[in-house]
Amino acid sequence: MSESESVLSAFAPNGAMRVAINVGNPILAARNDGHAIPAKGVSVDLASALAEQLGVAAQFLVFDTAAQCVEALGSGGVDIGFFAIDPVRGADVNFSAPYVLIEGAYAVRNDSAITENSQVDAAGNSVVVGASSAYDLFLTRSLKHATMVRAANSPAVVPTFLSQNLDVAAGVKQQLEADAARVGGIRLLPGRFMVIEQAMGVAKTRGELAHRYLTDFVESKKASGWVLDALQRHGIEGASVAPAHGSHA
Repeated sequence: MSESESVLSAFAPNGAMRVAINVGNPILAARNDGHAIPAKGVSVDLASALAEQLGVAAQFLVFDTAAQCVEALGSGGVDIGFFAIDPVRGADVNFSAPYVLIEGAYAVRNDSAITENSQVDAAGNSVVVGASSAYDLFLTRSLKHATMVRAANSPAVVPTFLSQNLDVAAGVKQQLEADAARVGGIRLLPGRFMVIEQAMGVAKTRGELAHRYLTDFVESKKASGWVLDALQRHGIEGASVAPAHGSHA
C-alpha cells in the first residue's frame, strides 16, 4: 500500500471521513439544524478543508460533549475529532499540533467574597464544571481542597451553578461571559486558570502516519492565515491562533 493509500485508509476507511463535532464549546461549533451540514463553525470548516485535501467527502456527526466525541473516536464510530489536548485523552488519541488557544475562567456571584483565582481552591468551596471536559480533567488534577460538581456539559455549567447555589462556575471564558450577560448577577474572576490547546485528533490505532499528516495539515492552515480567517469569519472572540508547533511565541 502506498503512503497516500495508507493516509486515505486511516482517515476514510469507509469511503467518507466521519467527523465528530462537539457543539458544547461555542468557540468551536454550533448546531446548524435544517441544513445539509448539521453544524457550523471553525472545526466544521477545518474538517471540510481536510476532506477536500484528501479528496473524500466529510460526514458530520454532532455531539453535545467532548467526552462523547472521545468515545466515538475510540469505538471507531468516527475517524477524526476536535479535542483539547490532555494527557488522559492522550492515552488513546494522537493529537495534531494545536490550532487555537482557548482560555478557561472562573465565574462567581456578584456578592461572592472570592475575588481572584487563587481563592477558589479552598475547603468549603464548590466548583461546577462540565463533566469530562478539558476543564474537568485539569481541575480534577489541580484542585486539592475545593469540592467539584459536574454538570452534564459545558452549557449546563451556569444553570447548575445557579440552581444548586454553588460557589464557582468553571469553563470556557466566552461561554461564561455570555451566560453572565444573559442571567445577570454573575462576574468573572480576573485572568484565567488555564489555557486550552485545541487540536484535531485521530485514534492511535490509525497509526503514526495519520498523526503526522494531521499535524502537518494543521500547521499549514495556521501558517497560511487560514485559521485566523476562520475565527474572524465566524466572529469568534476569546480564542487565538496557536503558535507554530515547537514555538513558545
